[in-house]
Parts: sequence; structure tokens; C-alpha cells
Amino acid sequence: MTDETVIGAASTLSGMALIADEVKRLPDAPGVYRMLGDEGEVLYVGKARSLKKRVVQYAQGRFHTQRIAHMVHLTRAMEFVTTRTETDALLLESNLIKQLKPRFNVVLRDDKSFPEILLRRDHPAPQIRKHRGAHTVQGDYFGPFASAWAVNRTLNTLQKAFLLRSCSDSVFDSRTRPCMLHQIRRCSAPCVELISETGYLELVEEAHDFLRGRSQAVRDRLSGEMQSASDALEFETAARIRDRIRALASISAEQGINPETVDEADVFALFAEGGQACVQVFFFRAGQNWGNHAYFPRVDRADGDAEILDAFLGQFYADKPIPRLMLLSHDVPNRDLLAEAFCLQRGAKVEIVVPKRGEKRELVAHALANAREALGRKLAESSAQGKLLEGVCEVFGLEGRPERIEVYDNSHIMGTNAVGGMIVAGPEGFAKNQYRKFNIKDSELTPGDDYGMMKEVLRRRFSRLVKEEEEGAAAPRPDLVLIDGGAGQLAAAREVVENLGLHDIVVAGIAKGPDRDAGLERFFIPGREPFMLDPKSPVLYYLQRLRDEAHRFAIGSHRVRRKMDMTRSPLDEIEGVGPGRKRALLHAFGSARGVSRAAVADLMTVEGISQPLAERIHAFFRKG
Repeated sequence: MTDETVIGAASTLSGMALIADEVKRLPDAPGVYRMLGDEGEVLYVGKARSLKKRVVQYAQGRFHTQRIAHMVHLTRAMEFVTTRTETDALLLESNLIKQLKPRFNVVLRDDKSFPEILLRRDHPAPQIRKHRGAHTVQGDYFGPFASAWAVNRTLNTLQKAFLLRSCSDSVFDSRTRPCMLHQIRRCSAPCVELISETGYLELVEEAHDFLRGRSQAVRDRLSGEMQSASDALEFETAARIRDRIRALASISAEQGINPETVDEADVFALFAEGGQACVQVFFFRAGQNWGNHAYFPRVDRADGDAEILDAFLGQFYADKPIPRLMLLSHDVPNRDLLAEAFCLQRGAKVEIVVPKRGEKRELVAHALANAREALGRKLAESSAQGKLLEGVCEVFGLEGRPERIEVYDNSHIMGTNAVGGMIVAGPEGFAKNQYRKFNIKDSELTPGDDYGMMKEVLRRRFSRLVKEEEEGAAAPRPDLVLIDGGAGQLAAAREVVENLGLHDIVVAGIAKGPDRDAGLERFFIPGREPFMLDPKSPVLYYLQRLRDEAHRFAIGSHRVRRKMDMTRSPLDEIEGVGPGRKRALLHAFGSARGVSRAAVADLMTVEGISQPLAERIHAFFRKG
């Protein structure tokens, strides 16, 4: 919790002189400080038990590394926030680093949320499904799982074992006979009461117990039921229970390591080499391994292992569930402070341990081996990627190895649902968090006008770039723009770029070969004759991958838009009919066609439909 904000006054000073001037006004209190550069960009975010004592160290010129000295030299302003405690300062620091991604901090990249399994409790027949994001739905959450694949696999098996419904409430309410999932023995069909409410809730509690780690008790209970059914000569029932037991056993078998002494823990192992680092995270819940994920935080060669892991932990749990136990490969400077901060976030005790022996140590060693292997693969990939980018530089005559390549493609069917796609690639491979789609909006375009669509996409993309640069924002500028097309597409693209004054951006076209044969692509660059690359060239293969990824992304976006158009209901066009009333009408009449046939009096029987609205709906379906 912050008490006040102290913002450094405007000053002509810089570097150590500016910091020394700021120290005079700083309190001897915990807080967070930010160092700002020439353009107001945040260079570094740090926290301190005493702002005055911490910041004065920068003014004394005793720097541990050349990197810190360079950071101080670039500092043109400072901002400060005081907090009640050092723990509050740590939490604020972690949030600011995640948000601002300062140049001189260790920064967690690829910070996505993890999927979970949700057992909903807001319906008489609880639903089991995958969930990602905030816990806004009433129910029991189980996770995190390291990937969507891991949670989908587990959900698939849980359906076989516990026969819980996965359908939405609207589908559940509209069923008059069992769906296909019941036919293949993955649902007990509570929608049509093929199982009693009590019987279904028993299945729900069995699933809950299994996911909470009481899996052996669940298996023992099912084994007893199977034996009883067999003794009573109810062999079909016994066979169904046997299949459920096998499904439960398969979960444990597929999850690999399932420790006996660890019920709930996250395992962190760091391996650093060559100025890069990998943190491998394993998730253990209910005594089961729920997957692992490799992270590659942005670090500096001068950063120590403990410092990297310390910063990583603070940022990692800003938006993720916190377990009772964390097992680390390295001790971290702020271990006690982190534990206190996590206790506040979790509302319960949290332990951070560096195990020295036993099964816990083996788990950390296993994670460390995975971290070492993952970093080795990444370094090898980075080396290969660097050579490919150097090849791209040579092919297109760039001034240096491209750090950002943007590739554009359009997708439509006879001009309908037209979408433009932009993908981004660089030294780290595809930057999928920077992909963009553009719904074609120009109503004056002739349907199917590929040149016009490409112009609109590029005009919107680069007009925004120019605006952001004029405002002093850190706008990403591409070193190379690739257009899926030949001379005509390239001319359209160049016209847009040059009209915006972006003459230094290299734009090239890649056209498919005769009969769309891969390996016979022709490349177009202003001022050069069209050319081809050696069919066995690694650079050609790389450029083909870029083109194909842009095509995949554009056509995927087009299909999503087309599907939305196909599923759009006429009710969406009626003023006063929102999602709630639409749902009520469809529930009452079964479909939009049923609503169109209803009389005004029938429409008024639906909750939320007044007489004026009923008349408006009735008239809408009868206009013309």
C-alpha cells in the first residue's frame, strides 16, 4: 500500500549530479524508485527499505558493474513512491517491472496466464471445463496446468472417469435427448435426467476429491463398487466402472513424476549461460505433476543467478495462484521478504525452500536438467536464426541484420469478410503477441480488390507508426516488410509507405511460383529485376515459412469473422434486444425462426419483453 508519491522536480542536472540532488529530499522510508531517460522512458525500477540510503549509493559512484554505471549516466529524471512497508515496496516493484519492462531490469517475458480446470458450482448440475483468467465464476479451481494441451488431456480423461457434463448452460437447458458424449460414455446425461440429481452430485464430489489429491480413496471406492456389481452379476455395470478406474490410472501414468512427499508446490530451477538464462517451472498439485514450462527472462551478463531468480519470482506470481510451497535451485536475497509478500497475497502461509536432500532435492535437480537442456536448444536455435537473418540481410540488401520483419497477407471469399493479417518475426522467432489483424472497412473498395485491401492495411499500420513516433512513443519500426504478392502488390505497398514519408523502410514482394510450386518463388524489390533463390537455400525456406505463417494467420482471422457472420442472429439487429432478452426469447421459442412466427401476445409472455418491444419484434420480422 502506497502512502504518497514524490516526483523528481524538473532539472538540468543528469547522472550522478541529478541523483545527488534528489537524495536531499528523500525520506528514510521504504518505497520504489524509477530512473528515467532522455525521452521519459523508464530505465530501471528498484525497491528499498530506505529510499534515502539506497539511492545515495548511486550518487557516490561506487558501481559494481559497468552496466549500472551506464544506467546512471543515462538517467535524466527520477520518480519515487513511498510505501508503508518493504513488503509493499516489493509487490509494487514487481508490478511496475511487469508493466513497464525497463531496459536495465531482469524482465519476465512470455508472461501468459495458465489454464485451469473449473468445477462450476452455480448450477444444479455442475459443469467441468477449462478456464483461463480471473476467478470470477463460482466454483472450484484446480491448477495451474502448464499448457492447454495438458489441461485438455486431463479433462478428456476426467470425462471418461466421472461422466460430468462439459456443455454450456444453454445447450444443457435445450436438450431433449442425450448428446453424443453420452453415447461414447463421457457424460451421464443429467440434462435429460438419465441420472438422478443426487447421483450426479456424487460424481461431482468424486471428481473434486480426485483433483484435491484423494485419488487413491476414489479408486478404492470405485474398486469396491466394481466388485459389488460383479458379485451381483451386473457385469455391464462392472465393466463401466472398470473403464472409469482405468481412466483415472491413465492420468497418473501420463503425468510422469508424481512425488510422494510433495502435495502442492511449484519447483523453480535456473540455468544461465552465454548471457542468457532459462527458468524451468514445474507445477505439482494434489500430489500430481501438472506440467512444466520454460521461461527465458531478459537478463544481463552481469546479473547473478540468485538475482535473476529473485526478480523472476516477484514478477511470476503477480497474476497467478500461489502454492503452499516453492522449491528453488538457488537461494535468493529476498527469500524472507518474498515469502511474506506471498503470504499476504495468498492469505495463508507460504514456504520458500532450497532443498538439500531427499525427494524435494531430486525434483529440483530434475527441473535443473530440463532448464539446462531448454537453454541449450534455445542457444542453438538463436545461432541458426542469426545465420538466417544474415542471409535475409544479404538477399534484400539491408544495412544490417533485421531485428523486426513484418509480413502481410489478405484473406477473403469474393470480397466478403475481408481481413488483412500482419505477422512479426525476428531473432527470437515469431513474435505472436505482436500479430495484428485488420478488418477491411473501406466501403468504396470493389469486392475482391486485393491491391485496395493491401493499401488499407498498410495505411492503417504505418499511419499509426508515424503518429506514435511524432508523439515520442517507442513505436516498433520494421527493418523489412514482406508482401505476399508480385509487382502489383509491391507497387501498391510502396505507394502507401512513400506517401507517409517512410522511405527508409525496405518493402519487398514474394510471389508464388508457377502452379504455386514451392521453391519457385520470385522476389520483387524496387530498383531490381525479379529474382529467384536456390531451391535448396535455407534462406528461401525461411522466407517461405514467413509467407506461410502470414497466410495461416490471415485465413484463420477470416474464418473467425465468417463464422461470426454465419452465427449472427436477426435478433441482434432489433433495438432493445440485448444478450439477456435474446437468450430468453431463444429459450422460449427455440430459434430465431420460432420468434419470427410468434404473435405479440406470445412474445409478451417472455420475461423482460414489454408490449412495445413485442410489437417492435413482431414488426421487424414482417417488414416488407
